[in-house]
Amino acid sequence: MALVSDHISASVADGVGHVTLDRPQALNALSYEMIGELAAVFELWRHDSEVGVVVLDGAGERGFCAGGDIRELYTYASNDDHAEARQFFREEYRLDAMIARYPKPVVAIMDGITMGGGIGLAGHASIRVVTERSRIAMPETRIGFTPDVGGSWLLAKAPGELGVHLALNSRTMDAADAMHAGFADFFVPSERLPHLLQALAERADPGSPAEIVMLFDETPGPSALALARDWVDACYSAPTVAEIIERLRAFAGDRGSRSERSEGLETSDASSSAFPLHPLDPGATAYAAAAADELETLSPTALTVTLESVRRARTLRSLEDALEQEFRLVSWFIEQHDLREGIRAQVIDKDRNPRWNPSTLDAVEPGLAARVLDDARFDPVWPA
Repeated sequence: MALVSDHISASVADGVGHVTLDRPQALNALSYEMIGELAAVFELWRHDSEVGVVVLDGAGERGFCAGGDIRELYTYASNDDHAEARQFFREEYRLDAMIARYPKPVVAIMDGITMGGGIGLAGHASIRVVTERSRIAMPETRIGFTPDVGGSWLLAKAPGELGVHLALNSRTMDAADAMHAGFADFFVPSERLPHLLQALAERADPGSPAEIVMLFDETPGPSALALARDWVDACYSAPTVAEIIERLRAFAGDRGSRSERSEGLETSDASSSAFPLHPLDPGATAYAAAAADELETLSPTALTVTLESVRRARTLRSLEDALEQEFRLVSWFIEQHDLREGIRAQVIDKDRNPRWNPSTLDAVEPGLAARVLDDARFDPVWPA
């Protein structure tokens, strides 16, 4: 049995349902059509006795899925077609929740670039595999948006303040980082993936795909995130984005913000920072300074709301609750000029940069994050 469309291929053999995102020229970015097709495949296999385990992967060697098709989203937003844009996200979130609660094991292979909507598909699967080529991220703040597709749920569960760091700075994780942060479970070298697929098809016990994956699991090496935990926790535990930037600069021993340095302004000496430099991470201070610089170039609104959404997600009871919270955010963000401009700058017209004004962090409307997160104007993902 095989199902094939322009961008999805699915087949069943030897008890394995194998579905592949097949849009390699676009790094397997998810379109609205693909979301519907994936949902149909998973629903079809839910009660199919010939399917004991589902393998989810992407075509090509560059990536599993670079995320949702934000060119498509940009078209919706530019045409003020907000209802269509909201429906895109509503269906995507329902698919993510379906995979998370699927009654059969889902082996998601995050080989190569896996970001945004790709994490929505793979990050909630029961068995999540990364390789030496994996590059994992929630890069939404780069386009003036916030992590979604259940990303806030995963980020909230990362050790300490690593999730806040990953969310605000859109930091890209390798395999070791992804496993440490709770975005992946197993590391399998890419050259062994064909053998893993063969072993799943030839398994003697159809109920133990996780044990089969463990046979191919290796140690990916040290996690840079784990080594940075002390100073990341110290800096990113600050109550506001502005204070996070201040702590990063203090840890780095910087003399003021990037804009202040460029104008030759003097600030107090912060070299006596109490934040320790990890002995195994000698580049930490330079990285902290770069992280502060980056935060000053991103949308103040997106950063402010992202910080609140990740911290609120720590108190939520389920992935579905996190997705509902994220849907309130996306329903508001798709109406904002900043999101359209951020997408244009990063994807449509890469020579342009979003003209965020670093000084506007303090100008973000007080209580904006809480207001947006509590907004009940829009139809929910799951009707009452």
